[in-house]
Amino acid sequence: MKEINILFTCAGRRNYLINYFKEALKGEGNVIAVDEQMIAPAMYDADIAIKVPSIYAANYIEELLKIVTAHSISAVISLNDLELPILSKCKELFKNQGAQVIISNSDIIDTCFDKWKTYNFIKELGLNTPKSYIKLDEAIEDIEKGELEFPIVLKPRWGSGSIGLDFPETIEELKLSYLRQKLVLQKSQLNRINKVDPIFDIIIQEKVTGNEFGIDVINDFNGNYFGTFSKQKLAMRSGETDKAKSIIDKQFEKLGKEISKNLKHIGIVDCDVFVVDNQLYLLEINPRFGGGYPFTHEAGLNLAAIYIAWLKGDGNESLLKYNNYKENLIFSKCDRLMQMGN
Repeated sequence: MKEINILFTCAGRRNYLINYFKEALKGEGNVIAVDEQMIAPAMYDADIAIKVPSIYAANYIEELLKIVTAHSISAVISLNDLELPILSKCKELFKNQGAQVIISNSDIIDTCFDKWKTYNFIKELGLNTPKSYIKLDEAIEDIEKGELEFPIVLKPRWGSGSIGLDFPETIEELKLSYLRQKLVLQKSQLNRINKVDPIFDIIIQEKVTGNEFGIDVINDFNGNYFGTFSKQKLAMRSGETDKAKSIIDKQFEKLGKEISKNLKHIGIVDCDVFVVDNQLYLLEINPRFGGGYPFTHEAGLNLAAIYIAWLKGDGNESLLKYNNYKENLIFSKCDRLMQMGN
């Protein structure tokens, strides 16, 4: 049997994913991690760690392709929102070297990464989502007409994590927050992306209150639906799920199937959902492993093993042993200290 070697790009702090895939490989391949910093924590858990240039460097893709060839890479998985648009445009280059980039196509990445396009995608499906605006004057007009109420949410149109998130409570505060966020974006790592449309680079959104959930919607590598795995978010930290409880609910299954059928994504998407008066409101769709995936994994869905099975050509009927998802299991993340050198 040919070895399955997995390349994780922008490895960062995702040690758990490195280890999930190492366990699933059972010695029949290696996990290679790359990052522009050798002291990125996940590099220390990988079988092989390699320093690479910034994702925006002119030779970044060239360096990745060298690694693909040198280490007989079977699949490439990105762990960075900002890298997804870059890699999605280069999938054929990697395919020609024998490696599958497990990322959706560029149009899907664009729909998910651009929050304004995400909003319109959700509305076109007829699903509930918070009322959103891309023009400040239109939001203010609806506030004055009583059609939008404070507090509201301000966030970057192309965002990652909790960068630039604000909750103004008056029109004056809204205007100040809007200007402040413009300045913050100019100085942040999101500035490169916001140049796509620098005038309309902020989303103004109705703030919904209710219980918050995360759902992982899984498609196979041909975009066919595999399953929906849900958890209630009990606590957040730095924009990521910190504590969560696994749930099994037909409402979320129905929503996941609707997303899968219309998005036709590849692999996993991580979605944010609020439940308000027993109605589901879909907020965001992140086309990659999210910070909430460990809760899904620990509750019984071994997506690492499923990915490896798909790479080997196994059909879905043989994967039931990797899906033992159980409800009402509560998990919490915690910190650990790693020595990064002498």
